[in-house]
Amino acid sequence: IRNRISKLKRDIEDIRTRRSLYRRQRDRAGIPVVALVGYTNAGKSTRMHALSHAGVLSEDKLFATLDPITRRVRLPGGSPVLLTDTVGFIQKLPTQLVASFRATLEEVIEADLILHVRDIAHEETEAQAHDVEKVLSDLGIDTLPADSHILEVWNKVDLLTPERLGELQHEAARNERQPVLVSAATGEGLDALFAAIDARLGRADEILDVT
Repeated sequence: IRNRISKLKRDIEDIRTRRSLYRRQRDRAGIPVVALVGYTNAGKSTRMHALSHAGVLSEDKLFATLDPITRRVRLPGGSPVLLTDTVGFIQKLPTQLVASFRATLEEVIEADLILHVRDIAHEETEAQAHDVEKVLSDLGIDTLPADSHILEVWNKVDLLTPERLGELQHEAARNERQPVLVSAATGEGLDALFAAIDARLGRADEILDVT
């Protein structure tokens, strides 16, 4: 067991070193980074596949995603972004475990935009969202609704009844977080999500009139 623990620590450090190099290269390229976070099994990896056709592992198990996977995606406006999947969070994620997954979580800290993917059909969706926000806060990331750094993605709408879907659509329209309702399984809401990502990243754009 000790040998296995030692190997895992070496593997994690190798990942951290490699990802640090990748981030420096991305910084030089000037391409925005969009990181997916969420409670475990909320559908992040499936959402990642739907957005980028990356063929990312998608399993109903804890920590199916360990080494962050990044794919280049072009937004409807033509701008490229780098989409990064991350480890799924769990309730009361221990501090030492956060440290162990630092290689993955650093991608979240450095991201230009965070997609908080929620399993909106889960009966504990609000509690799960709170747990994710707690981890983000522990990482020093502002989770206040007014912060445009985080975009909520309400996933698995295909599992909802028409009545419940209608209720959530009205709720989303009034929600200051401006969440996007999607289904990673069916592709529903994909265009709206792309448009929302484009709009959030474009808020810092400066328009110049050259005559």
